[in-house]
Amino acid sequence: MSRQDANAAFAHTSFLYGSNAPYIEDLHARYEADPKSVDAEWQAFFASLKDNAADVTRGAQGASWKRPNWPAPERGELVSALDGDWHEAEKALGDKLTAKAQSRGVELASGDVLRATRDSIRALMLVRAYRVRGHLHANLDPLGLEAPRDHEELDPRSYGFADADLDRPIYLDHVLGLEFGTLRQIVAILRRTYCQTLGIEFMHISDPAQKAWLQERIEGADKEISFTREGKRAILNKLVEAEGFEKFCDVKFTGTKRFGLDGAESMIPALEQIIKRGGALGVKDIAIGMAHRGRLNVLAQVMGKPHRAIFHEFKGGSSSPDDVEGSGDVKYHLGASSDREFDGNRVHLSLTANPSHLEIVNPVVLGKVRAKQDQNGATPDDRRMVMPLLISGDASFAGQGVIAECFGLSGLRGHRTGGSVHFIVNNQIGFTTYPRYSRSSPYPSDVAKMIEAPIFHANGDDPEAVVFAAKVATEYRQQFGKDVVVDMFCYRRFGHNEGDDPTMTQPLMYAKIKDHPSVRDLYAARLVGEGKSMELILTGERIGAEEARTLGLVSRITPPGEALEGARALAAEILGGSRTSERISLEVMRLTESIPDELAACRMRQPGIDELLSSEDSAEGALAFAQKRKPNWKNR
Repeated sequence: MSRQDANAAFAHTSFLYGSNAPYIEDLHARYEADPKSVDAEWQAFFASLKDNAADVTRGAQGASWKRPNWPAPERGELVSALDGDWHEAEKALGDKLTAKAQSRGVELASGDVLRATRDSIRALMLVRAYRVRGHLHANLDPLGLEAPRDHEELDPRSYGFADADLDRPIYLDHVLGLEFGTLRQIVAILRRTYCQTLGIEFMHISDPAQKAWLQERIEGADKEISFTREGKRAILNKLVEAEGFEKFCDVKFTGTKRFGLDGAESMIPALEQIIKRGGALGVKDIAIGMAHRGRLNVLAQVMGKPHRAIFHEFKGGSSSPDDVEGSGDVKYHLGASSDREFDGNRVHLSLTANPSHLEIVNPVVLGKVRAKQDQNGATPDDRRMVMPLLISGDASFAGQGVIAECFGLSGLRGHRTGGSVHFIVNNQIGFTTYPRYSRSSPYPSDVAKMIEAPIFHANGDDPEAVVFAAKVATEYRQQFGKDVVVDMFCYRRFGHNEGDDPTMTQPLMYAKIKDHPSVRDLYAARLVGEGKSMELILTGERIGAEEARTLGLVSRITPPGEALEGARALAAEILGGSRTSERISLEVMRLTESIPDELAACRMRQPGIDELLSSEDSAEGALAFAQKRKPNWKNR
């Protein structure tokens, strides 16, 4: 072919370059459906190709694996939120307002419609600002180490509102569950939802169905965090068990490494909620992977491992009779398995043994879950009967590459497990390193955004917020089969382990921790403040003197010399003379005769502890027991 012929051929086919391919494929599909829908020149061109009509149609529709609703439309709601151009939304809202007024026999002037529409748009911009940025202004840090952030972007005045507009009704079209709402109502709902002790990140999710589900679950005038009387009792009871276990270990095995959960006790009722809610939604098996911190508490309070076995391991023994010379591993590396039942739903739990590499257990757990799912007849679209529950520290979650690797594999056909529930025990410190020196992101959980996982940040001093986050996270995983993260802000009451002195490396943090009350004490005081019943408080291990006075207990007890009999009479009146009433009687006696607080650490309603408390039936014996342990308590 001569150069002249090549140039002529190019002139006739130059429109077929790559950038035009989608346009030409669409034209071809239209031609196959109706030849007259394209120009005559195109008709002649497509006729000369003699392509199969079905192949042309499939090609125009795109690949079978193409993501729906992607790429996002140029004028989508996310783009509007970022560039402030709400023209299309403004027109749609104006039409709705006009139609609603006409349905009631009212004709609105164009100026009134424009003013009402712009109010609605500004209110929606404010709502979206809270959804995107609200978590940055939430009360998440129990210690209050960081100064509060600037609230300018969440201030209604930034969107053109004034104080005079606070009580003027604004049309919301059922956003926040309201058709009409005042600015005061809107801000109250948004602050309660996004800026209290729970902060939620979900606006990075591209799937509209997932975002809509989360908004429906958490937004609205009636969507505040609330628990029944029995729910509050269960939370308090688990906090009592968790703190009592750690205190007992601290007294009995002072200075021994245990990587205690002190400061993060809210994790225990949260794990209970995951098991309970998961069981109700079809989970039959949960495989747990976790590092050292809190493992002994999880073994005791969640897995149900006998206290005798754990304490025997503290003394160098083994919980298994077959291991005559011990297991050869430390107690906070060991695993266990058990069955738990809630509301008639039985769930099998298995805690995977873990060496010192922390997060390396995660792929082991995921492989174990995948195998169990296959054994249970899971399909590619439904792997929700077996759940991986991965518990991490903040530093390891942000710093260890295996976390990102597991996220990267989580959606692949050969590796997916129907979503993992990740629980971060955010101590706000890694060994002795402050977060600002160990990561560049605001949160340790930011790596989860690579797979668009929703992230729930909760204040560990508010166990109800943590339990609620765990509940919604479990529901999300069961609904969509995707990963989800709960990031619990808390603190480490002691050092990296119980033999460290953290006041040398973090003096300011540990000055605050020293005077900070425990989660159990804060929650008990909160329940008292809410006016909960005396029985609810007394089901806990111990109540403070101030709370007891509030309940009117001390005022009903006779003078100290007759304290035991008076306490027993009161306990029998409240609790019907049960064994529990005897223990409560000792509690009231302690309040009147000043038995040291740490006696409560040994008064636990768990198998294996009663043998340590043979002296509790008399006031003299209890006081002698307290005095015997007092030197240890003073030196803590």
